[in-house]
Amino acid sequence: MVEDRLSDGPRIAALLASELTGGTGALRELDVVDADADVEPSVDGAFAYGVTQVDGGSDGRTVAEVYVQPDRAYVEFRAAPDAVASAARERDLRVRPKAVHPPRTIVFLEDGAQVKRILDAFEIVTKKR
Repeated sequence: MVEDRLSDGPRIAALLASELTGGTGALRELDVVDADADVEPSVDGAFAYGVTQVDGGSDGRTVAEVYVQPDRAYVEFRAAPDAVASAARERDLRVRPKAVHPPRTIVFLEDGAQVKRILDAFEIVTKKR
């Protein structure tokens, strides 16, 4: 039997970056920054890239960071943590709050197919300022 499931952290992160940079609508406001093309996944999560919201010519504000582990990627949202958590849960994604100040929300991507489902959360952060 052929396994159709993509469960490689760096590849999932790369797929998400492609969706964000080629996005339409509200996703066009987002940019992938500080990408590490040679990132080595770690058990704790290695930084792959940041996601900023471009704001009329400024460098933009960081809305999320993407990390890779050997078998998954996760997104740590800095913006709109409650709205992101709600949107991600509605799309059957695993969500965990991060108890820091200001609070953040972590959304796990354990399969490449989940990348499309997290895009709703990214659209939400473009609307929350």
